[in-house]
Amino acid sequence: MCAAVYVLSTVTGYVLTSALLLKCPTLLHRKKRETFFSKHISHRGGAGENLENTMAAFKHAVDLGTDMLELDCHLTKDEQVVVSHDANLQRACGISADICNVAYAELPPYLCKLGVTFQRECVCEGGQDKRIPLLTEVFDAFPNTPVNIDIKVNNDTLIKKVSELVVKYDREHLTVWGNASNKIVKKCYKENPHIPVLFSFPRVLQLLGLFYTGLLPFVPLKEQFLEIPMPSIITKLRDPDRLTRSQRIITWLVDAMTFITQRGDDEVAAVKPCCS
Repeated sequence: MCAAVYVLSTVTGYVLTSALLLKCPTLLHRKKRETFFSKHISHRGGAGENLENTMAAFKHAVDLGTDMLELDCHLTKDEQVVVSHDANLQRACGISADICNVAYAELPPYLCKLGVTFQRECVCEGGQDKRIPLLTEVFDAFPNTPVNIDIKVNNDTLIKKVSELVVKYDREHLTVWGNASNKIVKKCYKENPHIPVLFSFPRVLQLLGLFYTGLLPFVPLKEQFLEIPMPSIITKLRDPDRLTRSQRIITWLVDAMTFITQRGDDEVAAVKPCCS
């Protein structure tokens, strides 16, 4: 009987403390600086409306009033930071060559028609702008627009050069960077802890576990932004009518679980339901 009372009182105290700190995290943690909050984020500049990761796509998105541009970075043979999703040029340009083996001046243009990788049976036809841009061009054209940078490869030189450009353009308060890989995120944070980092995929799983076990309020987080491919994206990649009932139920449940209550101290500053 005494043991049961002890266990019950301990669990009750833990639950109440966890709920209190989740509601008022500044009791335990220092509130992080939050310079922007983005609800509308243009993935690859809005790949379904313009050729992905082009200056035309970014300009169109900004003209529509987007809160943030999301883009991907690679390093060319002559160590120029370019904006491109794929490491290989086959899908986007029709040439089987890796960006890291091609000098910037020799990069081919995008194809006239480009399939949207995260939308079933969706093809985007480009206009005049079919050029792979430099990251500096994006920073020059949109100095006041928050930018989400996906470091696509585990390359120390790429991470260092992106950090140097962010500092040069005084954009540490307007930039978030990272990758689904925890190794890349750790390197980004080590290179420049002043640039907010994204949760990697393993850290997202850990975050969910901490939240649903009540441990989240007790754990400090270096990351500030979530970039989560919601499970419901499968309905855009596959015919929804071909999904089994159990697949639809699991997708719905995981979708519901992924929307995490925002923490006010070491909090998540934005949620981005898109795919990489």
